[in-house]
Amino acid sequence: MSKLRIKQEEQLSIKFSHLLGVGERRKLDLYFSLPKEMGIGPQSLNEEEYYFSAVMGRRSYYSEGLHLPLVQSRFISQKKRTLEEYRLYMNLFAYQFVVAMENDAKELARQSDPQQFYQDLNELTVHCATLLRRFRRNAPADAKWKHYFENADNYLSWFCEQQLLKLLAGASQVEQYQHVYDKVLSLCHMEHHHREHHQYNSSQTMTEPNRIANKMLLLRRLIQQGVVLKEELKPLGVGLKKLTTGLATALVMLVVSSLIIKAQGVFNGVTMVMVLVLALIYGAREIFKDDVRNAMWRYVQRGRPRWSRMLRDTTTQNLIAKQLVWLEFMRQKDLPEAVQEILRRRHSQNKVEAEILHYGISTKVEDTDFLSGYNTIQEQVVFSLVPFARYLERGKDKIYSEENGVISSEAVERRYQVNLVVVCHKEKQPPQYARFKITMNWSQIVDLSLSDIPDTLPLIDELVDETTLPAATTRLDRNTTPVLDDTRTSPEATQKTL
Repeated sequence: MSKLRIKQEEQLSIKFSHLLGVGERRKLDLYFSLPKEMGIGPQSLNEEEYYFSAVMGRRSYYSEGLHLPLVQSRFISQKKRTLEEYRLYMNLFAYQFVVAMENDAKELARQSDPQQFYQDLNELTVHCATLLRRFRRNAPADAKWKHYFENADNYLSWFCEQQLLKLLAGASQVEQYQHVYDKVLSLCHMEHHHREHHQYNSSQTMTEPNRIANKMLLLRRLIQQGVVLKEELKPLGVGLKKLTTGLATALVMLVVSSLIIKAQGVFNGVTMVMVLVLALIYGAREIFKDDVRNAMWRYVQRGRPRWSRMLRDTTTQNLIAKQLVWLEFMRQKDLPEAVQEILRRRHSQNKVEAEILHYGISTKVEDTDFLSGYNTIQEQVVFSLVPFARYLERGKDKIYSEENGVISSEAVERRYQVNLVVVCHKEKQPPQYARFKITMNWSQIVDLSLSDIPDTLPLIDELVDETTLPAATTRLDRNTTPVLDDTRTSPEATQKTL
C-alpha cells in the first residue's frame, strides 16, 4: 500500500509521497544530513519559519487510474443524484485530470533527448484531447448543473493550453518533429476558440494576463471544494512553553536577587557605586534571560512533536486521519543507531561534520468509510531547498588544462551533497530504511539518486525508485490523484482575497 516515492519536483525542491489505507498506521522519519560548510543550522534557520514557508503538505483521496465517474449515468442522472453530489464527482474528475497533466508536464520538461521529448509530447497531447472530448460529451442540460460544468471546462481548457505552450516554449524546434509541434499548436488554438465560442471569459479578462491568471486561480480553488481533506493544524506544547518561560524567568530572578542582596551587604547605603552595580546586574539579566529560556525550551522540546493535524472530509465532516508532525535539528548522538550506521557507510571524502534536520510525520487513519469509490488517501509533501541555497557559495573557481602548449580554463561551480535517510515505521513491523543522495548547487538540484544501505538493515519494501524511470512517462490514463493543492489555504479564503 505504501508506494513511497521520493523525487525532484522543481529546480530546488523534492517531493515524497505515500499511500494510506483505511485503519492504517505509519510513521515516516526523514533525516537531512546537511554539511556544516553549507552554513545551515539552528542558529541560521528557524524550524517553525521553515515549516510554514517551505514545507507544503498535500493530502487527498487517491485513485489508481483516471476514471470518469462523471460520464457514468449513475452520476449524471438528476433523478438519482443531488446537485452537491454531481458537483463533487465532477470536481474529482477535474482535479484528477489537472494533476495528471501537471505531473506529466513537469517530467516531460526535464527530458533532454529531443526524440524522446517529442514522442512523449505527442502521446500527452493525444491523451489530453481525448479526455477533454470525453468530458464535454456529458455536459448537463439543466442550467443549475451547467454552471459548475462550465467553470470546470473553462479551467481545464485554459490549463491544458498553458501547459502545452509552456512545454513548446522550452523545447528546441527539430525539423524532423515539426508535425508534432504543429499538432500541439493546433490543439492549443482549438481550446482557445472553444473558450471564445462559449464566452467563458470577457474580452477584458482575456486581454489582460493578470485578470485571466487570477480568475483561473479562483476557478481552481472553487472546483477544489469537496475534494481536498480539510486540515486542522494545532501547535503542541503551548502550555509547556509558558511553563518553561516562567521557570526560566524564576531562575534568572533568583540569581539576580542573590546578587542584589550581596551587593547591599557590601555597600553601606545607596551610593553611586551601588547604583552602578545594580545597573550591571539588571543589564546582565536582560542579556541572559532569553538565552536561558531558549536553552531550556530546546531541552524540554527535544524529541517532542511540534504540531498535530486533523484531516476531515469536507463534505461529511467525518474525521479521516490524525497526524503528529516533528521538525527539529538533532544532535548526532540522539540519532537512532541504524541511521548513524547508514550515514557511516558514506565514502570517506563525504564523511564531514553535518547538521541533522529531522522531519517526522505519524499518521493514524480512522476505521471509517471514505468517499464513495475511494479507499485510499495519498499524502505528498514538498520540501523547498531554497532556504538552504541562499547560504551556499556560487563558486568562482576555474580548472586549468594544457593541450599542445595551449593553456585553457573552464569555470566550475561549487556543489554540495546532502544525504537523506528515510525511515518507515509500519504498525507491528520492524522499521525499514532507504538513503538518497541530493547533489545541489546554489541554483538547482543537480542529481537525486538512491544509495546503498548496510545489508543488515531492511530496505523499504514498496519504495519506488524514480531514478530508474523514464524522465517523462505519460500517466494521464493510469496514475493520478484528485487534488494536490496545499490545504492550509481554504477555497473561501482564496475567494475573498481575489
